[in-house]
Amino acid sequence: MELWLQAGIDPQVVVSFVSFALGGVALGTASGLVPGLHANNFALLLAATAASIPADPLFVGVAMLTAGVVHTFLDIVPMLSLGVPDAAMAISALPGHRLVLEGRGREALRLSAVGSGLAVAAALPLALPITWAMTHAYPFIRAHLWVVLGAVVCLLVVTESSTEAIVGGLLSFGLAAALGWVTLDVTPKAPLDAGSMLTPLLTGLFGAPILLDAMGGGGVPPQADAKLTMGRRDLGLTAGAGSVAGSIVGYLPGISAAIASVMALPAVPNRDADRGFIVATSGANTANTVFALFALIALGTPRTGVMVAVDSTGVPLDVPVLLAAVVVGAACGTLLVVALGDRYLLTVGRADYTRVSLVVLAFLSVLSFAFTGLFGVLVFAVSTVVGLVPPRFGARRVHLMGVLIGPLMI
Repeated sequence: MELWLQAGIDPQVVVSFVSFALGGVALGTASGLVPGLHANNFALLLAATAASIPADPLFVGVAMLTAGVVHTFLDIVPMLSLGVPDAAMAISALPGHRLVLEGRGREALRLSAVGSGLAVAAALPLALPITWAMTHAYPFIRAHLWVVLGAVVCLLVVTESSTEAIVGGLLSFGLAAALGWVTLDVTPKAPLDAGSMLTPLLTGLFGAPILLDAMGGGGVPPQADAKLTMGRRDLGLTAGAGSVAGSIVGYLPGISAAIASVMALPAVPNRDADRGFIVATSGANTANTVFALFALIALGTPRTGVMVAVDSTGVPLDVPVLLAAVVVGAACGTLLVVALGDRYLLTVGRADYTRVSLVVLAFLSVLSFAFTGLFGVLVFAVSTVVGLVPPRFGARRVHLMGVLIGPLMI
């Protein structure tokens, strides 16, 4: 303690930081492992109760940010475990599910952790130059936002694999954009004041359809060892590409980490396409969260639900403290993926898969009601129908991000 005092560090501050950071880790773990739940929900709950929390708002922000980072590490776990299709449908399955069907789910978990971890390591030295560049470019981007978003949509469409997929992508984008235009500005009346229409929209578009399509599947098969078979060079390049893509979209409204991963696809080696996709997506997801913090600091514009909560709570933007929270979240997230992921896969693999899918679907409906009321349940149902469209045409589900891009373009 004497050494801390001599160094000018208040031990009470350190204890408070550690306590709130660990609290954020717990919240991020819960949101990451529970399908349909997001760190945004906990962040908004913290924001709503911040005035009654007897602590410096900076530490509340530490909890929010740590939860957001940990979530980006752990959300791969339910994604790999739930919605695994029948082996006969492996060709049209998500890359992560194809690896699970091959018995490489444990490897996929570790690839995701490495991708997210490398994204944080790359984000710290890239923060200053990319923030400087985006700060100078932002006035132009803001003035021509519809052009930038239109270019992103065109990129997503033209990179589809067939004419049928292109048609499916355009149809999916149009339906999702119309759905977002009708519902996003609605203020729901709900039991919990910690959500938005994004809860039923995103869980309906991206979660429920995968569960429905996999309802008759065999679930999670036995998994082999966790050895990484992707070359170190390919792993590093792919994670770096995902990190750079995630850093850029962290400054752009309406552009998600899923879109960033598509932007990073040219860096994914063909010989390891599925593994590369997981690494790039995880890297982009985590980098997007980290750079959303820098976007808030540099531009004063929150880009994620967590940053909206940080901004609304009046959290002091103390960069060293908040970056320390990011590092703590990344370290804990890496360990938790390994510690909990294998067990999660094993538990789901032993359960009746149809029953698991039905329980999760029911939970998503309850979650929609809790955060957005009866109207949210209706939106969840309609979103689920729209979310079933892309795979019918062999198109990527990322076109469904039109739910955000479309209204922004208009």
